[in-house]
Amino acid sequence: MKQQFLALCALLLCFACSVKIQAQQKPAVHFGIKGGANFTKTSTESSSLEGKYGFGYQAGVMTRVDIGSLYVQGEALLNKRKTSYEEKSGGSAKLTWNAIDIPVVVGYKIIKTDDFNVRAFAGGIYSYAFNNKLSTSEVIQEGFKNFDKSNIGITGGIGVDYKNFTVDLRYEKGLSNISKEFKSKPHSFSLGIGYFLF
Repeated sequence: MKQQFLALCALLLCFACSVKIQAQQKPAVHFGIKGGANFTKTSTESSSLEGKYGFGYQAGVMTRVDIGSLYVQGEALLNKRKTSYEEKSGGSAKLTWNAIDIPVVVGYKIIKTDDFNVRAFAGGIYSYAFNNKLSTSEVIQEGFKNFDKSNIGITGGIGVDYKNFTVDLRYEKGLSNISKEFKSKPHSFSLGIGYFLF
């Protein structure tokens, strides 16, 4: 876990240095709101369980610093995540939890005009989970009794801007387990729609 955290910090530091080196004009700072949907699944090394994607939602705020074709974007999002498991014995389980996610990404505008941008981005994400609920058999409940609330992950995706509107499609992968017994790491796809107020 410590090595993963140090690697993530080193990656973000390299991105930050790249932004600093390539800065050729005064940065423009923008602030906006964002909402969308997420599709979450948790991996497992248990031979008796198979994870399935579940539909959730997200909402929060975002800020972006534009430096020419490069940008840095940070967000604070409240996510409602849902996933499910199928047991080899024929049973099933549903897992839901809320999370405060703080992703920070560095991006590049592949197509850049005054009103329209096409972007690619990557970065890291910190997630703090709370209010986790599991409806299932006692065996699985024991495995998720010590639900790890803190999770560090990586994220990347593509986006489109039109004037003040922005749309992102991204993939997130957790680097730490939310259940150490089942070796469960969350990963998800999300579609976010935002609007920059200024």
